[in-house]
Amino acid sequence: GFSKVIAVSVTCKSTAPAPPTHIDDLAATLEAVRSNCHIVDAQYATDYTLCVYLLKMREYYRWEHNLPFGARLPHKALTDWLTQRETRWEALQDTDFHPVPVMDTHHDPFEAETINHALNEHGYVYSSGYGHGMKPMCFLGERESRRQYNGYSLVVSGREHARDLASPPAMSQGKTIFVRRESLRRMLWEKIEEWNWNKPANAMQNALGCYDFEGDANASLDAMTDNEVQSVILHEIGEVMAGERLGDEWETMLSGLPHSKAEIMVRAVRDHLADALSTLPGLLQRDNAASLHFYMGNMANMRKELFPGLVAAYEIWAATGDTQDIEQLLAQSEEHWLTLARQMLDVYRSQGSNCQAALVELVEANTL
Repeated sequence: GFSKVIAVSVTCKSTAPAPPTHIDDLAATLEAVRSNCHIVDAQYATDYTLCVYLLKMREYYRWEHNLPFGARLPHKALTDWLTQRETRWEALQDTDFHPVPVMDTHHDPFEAETINHALNEHGYVYSSGYGHGMKPMCFLGERESRRQYNGYSLVVSGREHARDLASPPAMSQGKTIFVRRESLRRMLWEKIEEWNWNKPANAMQNALGCYDFEGDANASLDAMTDNEVQSVILHEIGEVMAGERLGDEWETMLSGLPHSKAEIMVRAVRDHLADALSTLPGLLQRDNAASLHFYMGNMANMRKELFPGLVAAYEIWAATGDTQDIEQLLAQSEEHWLTLARQMLDVYRSQGSNCQAALVELVEANTL
């Protein structure tokens, strides 16, 4: 069921936490998490292209100095901060992660469940794990809510006190899904700024046209964030469902493909499977044009190359309002991506670490 997935926005039980303990009372915890965030950035910040890196650093400066979106950034102060931050990162490149203290106990930084168990009662949420390219990540923020839905725990955080440069808006660990509202809001702003550079006539333009950014940018950004929180939850549920179907061997295969075309393809196939299982059915059920436009506007080029049928079906819907072509694609997409993913695992089992070329060939022969 589609109805089971989309009901997350209206039927799950939500518990709002008590006001958080003042962050000063968790100074040692905060210092350790911030230090670990700096260590992550020291090791991985250079992975971005220069353009993306500078954009992310601008927003990182804005976050760290609590400046409103749209505020003109002071050029000299920003340049000095950038130089100081890069100098600090250079000194941390070979540093091990620090244990995270919570009150009287110390924890490995990747024991997120244990750390959360101690922090949640104080009104905070912590998460750590590995993302694209097996890049470690972590954050500490104020907990807005925790909801239970159909076996999933959905934890939504608000203001963030520690973050790394990447700051993904959501992540899942087991059946716990973390949604970072502040990071999502910031990511949306970055997408809006990126579109504003050249203002191309595309799906992102269609998405922004569903709001009044020219009249009230802040209210529009809040509305967009509320909208996309639901989309993020749908995708993360899809990620968990995909993981249940593919098993741990998928992650083992992925870990052997860092910084390669095969890795990008493996991630794209899994994303398409997750979205076939949950995101796209949910977006159609919600009948939310803004979110569907944004979904297509935010889709990476590799994913578009693997799913040209969806790009074409979207264009028809955008022009006519008719979702029939998208619905027909959905009817076959789950089986297509799951079959392809399992074939990729077969290739990995037979060829091991030498599977990259075969994976690329297999995926390129199975676009939809």
